Amino acid sequence: MTILATVTDPDGRTVVLTSDAWAHIAAQHRELADARASLLIAVQQPDHREPDPRPARERYWLQGAGPSRWLRVIVDFSSDPAEVVTAFGDRKDPAGWNT
Repeated sequence: MTILATVTDPDGRTVVLTSDAWAHIAAQHRELADARASLLIAVQQPDHREPDPRPARERYWLQGAGPSRWLRVIVDFSSDPAEVVTAFGDRKDPAGWNT
């Protein structure tokens, strides 16, 4: 596993994108193959954040990035540094989103 990128979220926490996570995203969500920079921006400067149903995870949302209305990035904070788990496009607004 190789670290491809390191960013800091709005709370000052370090988040890494690993080669394994990127391989998963590129294989399962091919529409995001050219969206790696947007994925990192979503973690650094999200338009919306919310807890994920799974413990120690958080969802970061960036509007207007990628092939859909939203880019959703899931980060797992159970390790240090935290790691991007997956990312995908989403047409639906996040829960509690106020436009």
